[in-house]
Amino acid sequence: MDIPFSRWHLAIAKRRSRRHFNPNRPLEPYTLAALDIVCNQFAPFPNARSRLVTESAKSVFKGIIGSYGKIKDAPAFIAFIGNMDHPFVQEEVGYTGEGIILEATALGLNTCWVAGFFRPEAVASLIELSSKERVLAVTPVGYARKFESWEEKLMTGFGRTHHRLSLSKLVSGLITEKWPDWVNVSLEAARLAPSAVNRQPWCFKVEDDGIRVFVRTRGPEFNVSKRLDCGIAMLHLEVAALDRGCKGEWEFLPSPQVAKFKVCS
Repeated sequence: MDIPFSRWHLAIAKRRSRRHFNPNRPLEPYTLAALDIVCNQFAPFPNARSRLVTESAKSVFKGIIGSYGKIKDAPAFIAFIGNMDHPFVQEEVGYTGEGIILEATALGLNTCWVAGFFRPEAVASLIELSSKERVLAVTPVGYARKFESWEEKLMTGFGRTHHRLSLSKLVSGLITEKWPDWVNVSLEAARLAPSAVNRQPWCFKVEDDGIRVFVRTRGPEFNVSKRLDCGIAMLHLEVAALDRGCKGEWEFLPSPQVAKFKVCS
């Protein structure tokens, strides 16, 4: 499917991670159907896919310590799956999964990237995986409770996880005066991408023909691939570029580079 760039660009600003869901508000059948369609149709890479699961998610999520930080009362979840034989599987799963999450946001649903605190064996018991596939992350899906709980506020540092590094600390290459409009908008969208514990493990180099994405090697790992986080930022960057009329293609690159968004001539 083509990226619904205007719809997803608006969703970037609206998306917030939520962990506690309203048990008295089930997902409507038409909403589930719409989400299932995008899970099946938004598959830009052959080695990454998404699967909507409507069985109880209770067995899937676990807390950081005991039940602290655990996803609660989610009526459904989505598994993000990758072929581990592929060298760029983490980036592709991050990119693909964020498209699904932005569509869920556009549908009025709440989500939360979970890559470390879930039970892969529980997910594997609910979906079919090939011998080469692995579930790299999941997201709960549903309607969040009206107000954030104290636990949710603690998990987000009372809003600090929404803070982002400035572009001046993340971007090199061409000076800002030479940036076309789409570059500034795209980098701002990429800056807003979610990442594990808000570590923001990306940096960017603006070039004459596009934008190059790198992994910032310093910073915590938390058993979650930084390249998966960079894949999320890549999706944000392209969505915003498309919304400004700039079309490009991704070229995956060896570490510590991630990929280059090369403008189509």
